[in-house]
Formats: sequence, C-alpha cells, structure tokens
Amino acid sequence: MQFESVDANIPFEAQLQEKTGTVVLVNTVVVPDGLMDEVLESWAVDAAYMKASPGCISTQLHKGTAGSNILINVAVWESTESLFKAFSNPEFQAKAAAYPDGVIVRPYLCEKLAVEGICVA
Repeated sequence: MQFESVDANIPFEAQLQEKTGTVVLVNTVVVPDGLMDEVLESWAVDAAYMKASPGCISTQLHKGTAGSNILINVAVWESTESLFKAFSNPEFQAKAAAYPDGVIVRPYLCEKLAVEGICVA
C-alpha cells in the first residue's frame, strides 16, 4: 500500500500529532483494476480492528459510481490520540500490509465546522 498526502503542506503523520477533540478521517483508496474484491476483504479486516479500538465512533465505506475504482472511508474518532494509538499498533500495521500491491491511500483528518444557518460543529 502506498500512502500519498492530500495536502503537501500538512502530511497525515503531522495531523496525527496534533491534539484535538473529535476528528473525521477521510481516506481515499485507489484500487487497481481487478483487485476490488481483494481490497474490500482487506478493508473489512482492518476496519473491524479499528472499529473495536477505543475511541472509534463509526466508520462507513463508500464506492464511486459508474464502475469507479475509488473507495472513500469516512471514520469518526474521539480524538487524534485514539486514532494514532490504533493506527500505530503493530497488529493494525500487519493488517494494513496485507493489501494487494498497487493500492494507493490518501488519508486526511478533518474537524467539523459550523456555518451559520447551514451546519453545526
């Protein structure tokens, strides 16, 4: 699995070091042709581990339409600390290493924003 930064100025590793409250992990996964079933199996294994980890609130996987090979995982965590602890655990790292070659992931952390009259934080 190859990691790529969404924001060249703020890599994912730097985001994990910032102490925050609730964060949303948006992880874009680019799946090579013909490997969708394998990737979905790997994702189910590592997502089950993450979902059982302290601090994981929820996770939801989305797939692009019209035959797209793009998956988007949206996971809510109580804090960057809880996500970092789960992400850096050797057990999770071993599960993540089981993805087929050629998979590209682009994780990014976000916090909810309030926009008056539209949405709340």
